[in-house]
Amino acid sequence: MGKPIFITGAGIVSAIGLNKQEVLSSLLAGKSGIADVRYLDTEHREFPVGEVKLTNEQMIQMLDIKPDAVTTRTSLMGMLAMKEALDDANLTREDIHRAAFVSGTTVGGMDKTEHYYLDFINNDKKNKYIVVHDCGTCSEMICDYFGDFAFVTSVSTACSSAANAIIRGAAMIRAGLFDIAVVGGSECLTKFHLNGFNSLKILDTELCRPFDETRSGLNLGEGAAYLVLESYDSMRRRNVKPLSVLAGYGNVCDAYHQTASSPEGEGPYLAMKEALEDAGLNVSDIDYINAHGTATPNNDLTESMALKRLFSDRIPPVSSTKAFTGHTTSATGSIEAVICILAIRNQFLPVNLNWKNQMENGITPVTDLHPDKPVTNVLCNSFGFGGNDSSLLLCSSEIYDKE
Repeated sequence: MGKPIFITGAGIVSAIGLNKQEVLSSLLAGKSGIADVRYLDTEHREFPVGEVKLTNEQMIQMLDIKPDAVTTRTSLMGMLAMKEALDDANLTREDIHRAAFVSGTTVGGMDKTEHYYLDFINNDKKNKYIVVHDCGTCSEMICDYFGDFAFVTSVSTACSSAANAIIRGAAMIRAGLFDIAVVGGSECLTKFHLNGFNSLKILDTELCRPFDETRSGLNLGEGAAYLVLESYDSMRRRNVKPLSVLAGYGNVCDAYHQTASSPEGEGPYLAMKEALEDAGLNVSDIDYINAHGTATPNNDLTESMALKRLFSDRIPPVSSTKAFTGHTTSATGSIEAVICILAIRNQFLPVNLNWKNQMENGITPVTDLHPDKPVTNVLCNSFGFGGNDSSLLLCSSEIYDKE
């Protein structure tokens, strides 16, 4: 069993809100952020998406960045989310100098590459955007906005990227390498996203319906979220209170297929099992599961199989929140971790929007906000292409209160 890691700050930017309070309000009101394409420059207007309701220019102004500065949408959203997390945790510049920063993304600055691609070919006026294409540069841009971290790295494991960034930061704290790690992910929508997922035939032209018998694909989204992780000693030394606790985590790779989950849900099953064992908890201790729940035929069936394997006939309340935010791909793990923290702190169950029809061999998701018992221990699932599957176990800070 691993040492618990304390979460002392959290920030989020998504289609349903630009901070935790806005996101909470949308979740409680059952208000989805998925709508027609507005900000992405694409010919494919038929696919609804979960966009952050800000232009790049608006974010630049909010962050007080020079209008002519080289930025990407991924980094701008990341800065907004990280600012809330750092303020939440009362981190000073000196604290940042001693902390690690681990950020998950896959597209990085691809939005600018797409926009200026022809300029790269025909002239050199936009070449400054070539260097901000890769994932690492986006992480550096976010961290440079706040100061020099002691360690900076990027994680890119498709849709489990942000979850694995959280795991990486927690592992470094457990190993004694750092007392503080700022972790999470940011991902903007791009043509690459939309065209790529469309080529796989897993986008829905209607609002997505996770775990519904009529589900036919996902709605893409974008956003960012970051958590401030700390050791117990660091938290006490800085005299701050935790929002929640990362009690355990699991990461496995079933390597079954490039894009599909195994029929029996081997990867999801092992990831959740590993997270439970790491936290020293039993299946009966789990009060809610935030499923990966993409609304694709394959994922929802195999995740259901994994849940049945692990929990048998004692499956706790389960829902997917992707019908609120869209599938935010690499940022999913941290965005949904923040949603889980909000559920624990405000004692509600995020509902599974748009669910009407029981799927064959599937779970029955949450449609009522009100829990039957306290929401104390929560599993948060994120599964990536190639079978890179991760599960986080988040707990109420009250059960770890040492005072």
